[in-house]
Amino acid sequence: MKSNKNIAILGAGESGVGAAYLAKLQGYDVFVSDFGTIADKYKKQLSDWNIRFEENKHTEEIILSAIEVIKSPGIPEKAPIIKKLREKQIPVISEIEFAGRYTDAKIVGITGSNGKTTTTSLTYHILKNAGLNVGLAGNIGNSFAYQVATEQFDTYVLELSSFMLDDMYRFKTDIAVLLNITPDHLDRYDYKFENYAASKFRITQNQTANDYFIYCADDPETIKVMAERKLEAQLLPFSIQKKEDPGAYLNNDQIIINVHQQHFQMSISELALQGKHNIYNSMASGIVAKVLELRNPVMRDSMSNFKNIEHRLESVGKISGISFINDSKATNVNSTWYALESMTSDVILILGGVDKGNDYSMLKDLVRQKVKAIVCLGKDNKRIHDAFENDVDIIVNTYSAQEAAQVSYHLAEKGDTVLLSPACASFDLFKNYEDRGNQFKQAVKEL
Repeated sequence: MKSNKNIAILGAGESGVGAAYLAKLQGYDVFVSDFGTIADKYKKQLSDWNIRFEENKHTEEIILSAIEVIKSPGIPEKAPIIKKLREKQIPVISEIEFAGRYTDAKIVGITGSNGKTTTTSLTYHILKNAGLNVGLAGNIGNSFAYQVATEQFDTYVLELSSFMLDDMYRFKTDIAVLLNITPDHLDRYDYKFENYAASKFRITQNQTANDYFIYCADDPETIKVMAERKLEAQLLPFSIQKKEDPGAYLNNDQIIINVHQQHFQMSISELALQGKHNIYNSMASGIVAKVLELRNPVMRDSMSNFKNIEHRLESVGKISGISFINDSKATNVNSTWYALESMTSDVILILGGVDKGNDYSMLKDLVRQKVKAIVCLGKDNKRIHDAFENDVDIIVNTYSAQEAAQVSYHLAEKGDTVLLSPACASFDLFKNYEDRGNQFKQAVKEL
């Protein structure tokens, strides 16, 4: 075994296993280590590919002998193994950084505190419908590394979380999209908002004058950070408050996009995605399409027939005239704000889970205007009670998706909406937000 080709991978989920396969193809001696248990499907893949792995532990002797370590985005800096790697000055990178070395495809990278999965999915939908040979990866779909190893895509649309961006150094996006910056995951950033904002701006690193940076001109935090740094890329803003040309803006309920002297116009009533936040998402995707010089009819068709992703404002159905919506992917306060902002009826709001240091004050006005009752779904709901006790008459505790659905159904009347939009992570009662959303959908079916 050549010691100079040892590579260790921490975390055997989608990104880790994909990175392991690509590393093996590139001639590395690969060792995969997961401090938890590894899902059966990933164990089978690693075994089939003759890649060594371990679960429920980290064998430091092997990991610390690697020339480089690829880590799962979920592993924090304070993890003991990461601290030891830093002490030994062994490079620690993300799967995205690693995979980027082995593709010359055009990269569209999309980040933001909210809306990135929807915008990434919509952008991919437009590009695919236009006939581009395009892959979808990052925080969504199959691992980027695995696709680089097994496919020959000309373009990738990548959803990039701040955790991924933190471990990216030489990687470059040809088109970077930053939707917004609002407080999230502050526990990973020493509870300093400026650290989190700086992490988001890593999406612009290494960009040149031939690249593009698409951003929301209405987002004060984005504008504040932009004022502090020199960006090399061509700037393309989008706004619903003022005219942006080049860029995108709203004029009499029409989205106007002007890029490269190319003009696109579409009524917001025709958009598949409704609500103010989705106008922003659609604008961002539309600018990407225009940068790539896609034709207007394809853009219009794609933006009007797009189906939103699961667990994001997903309609679950109607029972006795009561609508049920699964927005389990809303794991922060800002996402819940967007969900409430798009509601047009009275709401029974299901909130709660693992609180990441949430500031619920931004929800208060919308809760007073639209919410009849709050149903808490979590082990510890004290902060929700404290935040909203003066804003709604009814706040109820529940401890399962089934109980939350039943209680909400009894509190609702014909014409109301039961909205699961928790503003919190799901790990106290569920495996992840998908598990929470699926259990809620099942519970609604059983009503």
